[in-house]
Amino acid sequence: MTTSRAISKIEELIPQRLPIMMVDELLKVVGDECTCRLTVREDNFFLEEDGQMAEPGVIEHIAQSASAFAGYRAVAEGATEPPVGYIGEVKNFRLYRRPKLGDDLQTTITMGATVAGVTIINAATLVGEETIAETQMKIFVRED
Repeated sequence: MTTSRAISKIEELIPQRLPIMMVDELLKVVGDECTCRLTVREDNFFLEEDGQMAEPGVIEHIAQSASAFAGYRAVAEGATEPPVGYIGEVKNFRLYRRPKLGDDLQTTITMGATVAGVTIINAATLVGEETIAETQMKIFVRED
């Protein structure tokens, strides 16, 4: 599954809504990897008084990037609603620096194995060429 175009209607791919939408756009999908974007704006729910995003905001951005990937796959298979997922575990989270107002985050998600509805993902978040966060998560996708 490959896309060379960005999908700007992120609402079609993730169940989250404002004020806690933490993905602006799905930029690309190639095989088991996708890249999503978020620009840190003044209205960001996780922006703190010092102009930097709180650590949980980075984790939520990564999780919603994985959600956008799952939504992309579900829509490609004919779903009309994005699936709802939950963070099961955050492992080896490294935050090298907090994103600041105006930063353009690009997060690459690599899907791993799925067992009993739980998928292991690896993620790296960059601002420009600088890696600012890395982690592995277990994501549970609810199937209705």
